Amino acid sequence: MSDTHSTPSLPPSAPGDGMPDDFAVQIADSVESFLLSLPEIAKGDEPGSAISLLLLEVSQLLLTGGRLGAIEDVLPEDRYEPDTGPDSDEDDLRQRLAELLAPIDVYHEVFDPYGPPDKPMPCRISDDLAEVVTELRHGMVHYREGRVSEALWWWQFSYLANWGSTATSVLRALQSLVAHVRMDSPISAPVDGTDTDHDGLTDEQLEQQAGDLMAAELGI
Repeated sequence: MSDTHSTPSLPPSAPGDGMPDDFAVQIADSVESFLLSLPEIAKGDEPGSAISLLLLEVSQLLLTGGRLGAIEDVLPEDRYEPDTGPDSDEDDLRQRLAELLAPIDVYHEVFDPYGPPDKPMPCRISDDLAEVVTELRHGMVHYREGRVSEALWWWQFSYLANWGSTATSVLRALQSLVAHVRMDSPISAPVDGTDTDHDGLTDEQLEQQAGDLMAAELGI
């Protein structure tokens, strides 16, 4: 048996850039599902299931990203970038998520596991998810206007360059939150005394609130 693994190629498209094939439709459906689901979660109507739903949605999105990363490079038929202007929805989404996830919004991440050793950097789940949404919406503009190859190119490129690593970091943070509670392991305070703007909460208060939120989330 050969040990050689070939990179799967992009399925052949129907004639014309505006005619999506099954692969393009599946990718677009997954992206649209995430774009629709995240604002609904951010409304906070079901705060007790927010972490679980975000864990599920981000996991499913990264499966889509994995499919984009596994295929050969997509070459768009056109090189056109629409001017979408400022995204006011992104700011609203970021704020809603920040309010919903406080005080567990801030986490720490090392960005490149193969790069030079880095000091962990403070990140916010709300900021990261809003950024991912912006990247995905840009590709959706192409898709809805019939520029299918351009949409796939953008989703693939931005997955490799940006939103793939961002969503992966968020997934690790969400998975860690669930693991801390399920395994009865205390949530640690921010490293190195990093200022996370939690309204002057002490480390102990932050840990307590985070634990209380997760306990309520998981019905413990």
